[in-house]
Amino acid sequence: MKKIFSLLFAVAFLFSCSSNNNEVKITVENPSDFDRLAELVEIPIDTIKGKVVLADSLVYVVKTAEGTVIPSQITYDRKIIFQPELKAGESKSFVITTGEPQAFSAKTYGRHIAERKDDFAWENDRVAFRAYGPALIATDGPSNGFDVWYKRTNNLVIDKWYKDDLAGVQSYHNDNGEGLDDYKVGRSLGAGAMAPFVNGKLWLNENYASQEVLENGPLRTTFKLTYKDLDVDGKQVAESRTVSLDAGSQLSKVVQAYTIKEPMDVAAGLVKRENGDSIISVVDKGYIVYAEPASPKAEGVYLAMIFPQGLKEMVVDTYETVNPVNKQKGKYSHVLGVTSQQPRVPVTYYTGYGWKEYGFPTVADFEKYIQNFSTALTQPLKVTY
Repeated sequence: MKKIFSLLFAVAFLFSCSSNNNEVKITVENPSDFDRLAELVEIPIDTIKGKVVLADSLVYVVKTAEGTVIPSQITYDRKIIFQPELKAGESKSFVITTGEPQAFSAKTYGRHIAERKDDFAWENDRVAFRAYGPALIATDGPSNGFDVWYKRTNNLVIDKWYKDDLAGVQSYHNDNGEGLDDYKVGRSLGAGAMAPFVNGKLWLNENYASQEVLENGPLRTTFKLTYKDLDVDGKQVAESRTVSLDAGSQLSKVVQAYTIKEPMDVAAGLVKRENGDSIISVVDKGYIVYAEPASPKAEGVYLAMIFPQGLKEMVVDTYETVNPVNKQKGKYSHVLGVTSQQPRVPVTYYTGYGWKEYGFPTVADFEKYIQNFSTALTQPLKVTY
């Protein structure tokens, strides 16, 4: 896994590109001193469409230098993506050409769960998440935070877990060998959702109002959640979240958009528990790591948020609420990463988690992953044509 970054295109041509053989040869290089084995690379279709011409039923395919076809995907925003699997400092050559359509095993997936009160759930071969939909408000009250499901399998489990839970076969709140849902969200931002942070206060919206799947694997799943207009200190603001998850990544990418006419502070937050947790905040490098306290069902869960545009500050915020459905009072605290959105410029950030049962024995191991992830955002994979 890792993430998608904008590409650095070299000026020099290392390989000849000819429309006669209908292919483009490229080299992808890892400039970092750490492995980037799961990270995806993006090739804009507009850069190769004049050299690789589709005909009849053929599609774009990606081959290794040895001629083996590897999994790839055409994204909704017209890019070819694939995993070059690069070790530190390594470079590899690939060929983009045309071929017959092929089915690749999906490593990402997401869908609207109409049968479970409009949940929207998404996952890859490492992690799983969900957001709450409109049908849940009548029974549970509003909650527009992100939930996480702790996975310890590379299998896609969303459909299976929901089916078994709804049929009474087994609950996804128990670990039946693949992980479980043990994260508590309530009236909070959960595991890294965002809200306006104006006059020292979080302005929470309700559950999403509508959803749209933009693409669904095999290497990237992207969808858009739209929310009702939100009152922010007397001003009506429209809100949407476009979320994508790549194969192998621990983190979802979130593009959060508010319709505003002047800059507005916003904050993505992780629920802070009362006891047994710890916070690692590196504001100057734009990331926050939070160690969830152990529960009777799970321990060693580490959450994180990364803000490529930078953080203004890290804040611990506490507030009280009353659930409008059951009238119960609740008290919530967050570890907030505060940044600013400019008019017509959405905020892009990343949120996700690691678990000791699936690759991260200690919080230090997870923080190293987050450090490398953050560094990779400033050191894109280099693509030479």
